[in-house]
Amino acid sequence: MKGQTYLILALLFALIIAIFAVINVDPVQVNFLFTSGEAPLILVILLSVLLGGLATASVGALRYFKLKRENRSLKEQINKGTDAKVDETSSEDPATQGENEESTYKTT
Repeated sequence: MKGQTYLILALLFALIIAIFAVINVDPVQVNFLFTSGEAPLILVILLSVLLGGLATASVGALRYFKLKRENRSLKEQINKGTDAKVDETSSEDPATQGENEESTYKTT
């Protein structure tokens, strides 16, 4: 349901931007760093929205991959920890294992 809501809101936003862009078709002067030019406002609006979407998507993708790498690292640490515990308990002498358990549960 969350995915459908996101899709509907994205389509609604795209429709509003498209209507806004189509209404504004007059040519405007665009100033770049070292030069200037004239372009239809519809292209300026659509290009600005496209570049903003790409910037947002790239930041989101970087965060996604960083979290994915961190998740994989934590899973490996958990697996190493459980493997080490299994190795410790299997390598202990059964006679001393009972003593360790008794000392763990003693209260003062």
